Amino acid sequence: MVGATLALVSSSAVYADAVKQTKGKYEDKFRQLEEILPTPNVYRNAAGEPGHAYWQQKVDYDIKANLDEAKRRITATEDITYTNNSPDTLKYLWLQLDQNIFKPDSIANMANNFGGIGRRGPAAAAGDASRPARLSLGELRRQQYLTDNEVGYDIQAVTANGKALKHTIVGTLMRVDLPTPLKPGKSTEFTVQWAFNIVEEDAVSARSGYEHFPDDEREGGNDIFLLAQWFPRLVAYTDYEAWTNKEFLGRGEFTLEFGDYEVEMTVPADHIVSSTGVLQNPKEVLTAEQRSRLEEAKTAKRPVFVVTAEEALENEKEGTTDTKTWKFEAENVRDFAWASSRKFMWDAKGYQQGGNDMPFVMAMSFYPKEGGDLWKKYSTESIIHTMEVYSRFSFDYPDPVAQSVNGPVGGMEYPMITFNGPRTTLQDDGSRTYSLAEKRFLIGVVIHEVGHNYFPMIVNSDERQWTWMDEGLNSFLDGVAGREWDPTIPWGVEPRDITGYMKSNTQVPIMTQSDSVLRLGPNAYTKPAAALNILRETILGRELFDYAFKEYSMRWKHKRPTPSDFFRTMEEASGVDLDWFWRGWFFSTDHVDISLDRIYKMRMDTKDPDIDYARRREEEHAKPTSLTNIRNKEVGKTWVELNPDVKDFHDENDRWTVTNQQRNKYNSFLKGLKPWERKVFDRAVSEDKNYYVLEFSNKGGLVMPIILGLTYADGTTEKQYIPAEIWRRTPDAVKKLIVTDKDKELVQVVVDPDWETADTDVENNHYPRRIVPSRVETYKRSRSSSLAGRDLMQEATTKLKKDEKKDEKTSEKKEGDAS
Repeated sequence: MVGATLALVSSSAVYADAVKQTKGKYEDKFRQLEEILPTPNVYRNAAGEPGHAYWQQKVDYDIKANLDEAKRRITATEDITYTNNSPDTLKYLWLQLDQNIFKPDSIANMANNFGGIGRRGPAAAAGDASRPARLSLGELRRQQYLTDNEVGYDIQAVTANGKALKHTIVGTLMRVDLPTPLKPGKSTEFTVQWAFNIVEEDAVSARSGYEHFPDDEREGGNDIFLLAQWFPRLVAYTDYEAWTNKEFLGRGEFTLEFGDYEVEMTVPADHIVSSTGVLQNPKEVLTAEQRSRLEEAKTAKRPVFVVTAEEALENEKEGTTDTKTWKFEAENVRDFAWASSRKFMWDAKGYQQGGNDMPFVMAMSFYPKEGGDLWKKYSTESIIHTMEVYSRFSFDYPDPVAQSVNGPVGGMEYPMITFNGPRTTLQDDGSRTYSLAEKRFLIGVVIHEVGHNYFPMIVNSDERQWTWMDEGLNSFLDGVAGREWDPTIPWGVEPRDITGYMKSNTQVPIMTQSDSVLRLGPNAYTKPAAALNILRETILGRELFDYAFKEYSMRWKHKRPTPSDFFRTMEEASGVDLDWFWRGWFFSTDHVDISLDRIYKMRMDTKDPDIDYARRREEEHAKPTSLTNIRNKEVGKTWVELNPDVKDFHDENDRWTVTNQQRNKYNSFLKGLKPWERKVFDRAVSEDKNYYVLEFSNKGGLVMPIILGLTYADGTTEKQYIPAEIWRRTPDAVKKLIVTDKDKELVQVVVDPDWETADTDVENNHYPRRIVPSRVETYKRSRSSSLAGRDLMQEATTKLKKDEKKDEKTSEKKEGDAS
């Protein structure tokens, strides 16, 4: 540590130094957000809650759909009732046609950047011009599938009262012109008849579709159908944007209006259907035994099978040309999805959550034999755990059912139903096993997707515009719920999980529109989740954060919040100015890198020369001696030592010798002090404390609290918290004075010792600097993989391996021909 002497500096000098910075590179990191947030109004007030004139539209659907399993095609008729609660008169309505994204001429397909960042299929050689571009087999499969199949909506008719309505399709949107303008407070009804061919999810990597199982015993195999974003849906009309009619490009999802649904799905008679809503005709589609099991599940300690594994296996073998119609109703939901397959087993367990809104919820899971014990043990239990945790932070789950369905979609959410992908692995002996990774994946994805029932299915944010408002908030909460399930699972929401991204050149602000984000995972999921984790654990504390977050959730339950509503509510309900936090974490690409550059240790000068001069002499003598003098002394004595008779006064006294003149000066200093100054000075001298000045530099630009881990010479430790406001006037560098008792000598200081703030460089957090821990790995250099390095002699002697399955079929065919 660097030694120094404590000096008294006037406050005017400090102020002048701060003011001087405004002429140079000074940036106010604490500038208020009100200048960039929307102006509060009668719809959304300054506190971040719905204003006294808040409104939102209502859309009700009555849909009759038919699933043609052989053709993998949906045909349907939907009657739509649109209620205009806005103060505006509407001349037309906009509908979303999400299935049109698969059309060859869609903007999503035409605008794909080959090998570009965020592209799922082709991968270029990361900017290396010396290597050829590469095309994955998965991307080739997608190209071939879309070439061979007709995709997108077939809009057959749009009518009202039997008369055709003019409609215009614009990519993934359709404008329906109304015969008469729809005035505020009025409703209109119209009908859309449509059909589309269901895409193969594994081929196109969609949010819904079918998955084919060719190896099932049934001739032709079996399918699982996941139907989502499957019907023409009304675009949201809002107070902040009017029609939110942005093209669907695949990444930004959607926002919709709440409404009531009556949906009938006609499917093969041996199919089991999982759906948004409540089943209205169980006697027509379920056996008496299945209905009895469902009743038993309401009070069971563990999930009860409504359709057993054995029954599902038998269904797989049969197949039928008969059909059944399943009828579901859902109230006050913003979307509707369903799944259908003869492969499904079905388990259920009741959840008594209490409260007045929905005291009982049925948790259910639907999965094929490929789900195995993994799904039997963890899917439904994970649903209930999610509701228990999320309800503490927001509100009671308001819907009668919560479901998890296994299928080709890795993870997607819709009201009351989620699609989740993990499965078991079939072994040679017929058993099914799963890895620790698959177990963690299933528990994590169920918690995450069921959590989406709260955000955004109930707190209805706009996913097309702000992905983080549902993915980020939900990732934060799924991390809370996950760690309450099993803290050993790496949930990916800790501050340490985002440091690599925050240093990268692919980072964009969290507030970037969804389709423009370069790396969706870290930007929309991990970074906002880590930010909220820091806000809860480090900045606000749990009590303030949890209260404010619950307030936000309750305010916007079944309503449509914007980012400004979240920011304002969290500040208003916590009572803490957080504009600096939102600005840094959500509107910038700064990162956290606080460096502890040096520490000065100071002791109080007594002004008494008999004390201070002796100490200064000791300090001087403690400095290293000149190497030349040391070696000269080893050789012999100095000239003065050999001739002592030439010594004078200066050889017996040094510059630290005390004289009466200095003592008189000291006494004059004491007499000149005012009584209060003398009192303060005498106390400081008698206490003889240690004064440490710590110098910090902000290398990453993002202002954050400075958390210090202090270690003392006596072995004790202490943690100190310096609020982020220390950076308010000098955001690039600050100094902090720490005072300790004279017997509490600092030996080490570490910034952010518990990795709470997402600091990207922990090595410059240590003072004194530590030796950087690392590992040495041994390796053996491999032979070159270039063409010149090929062993052609060895390759030439390699026999061709035959396609055994192909040979088997050829042999069987020959035997059949012979017989």
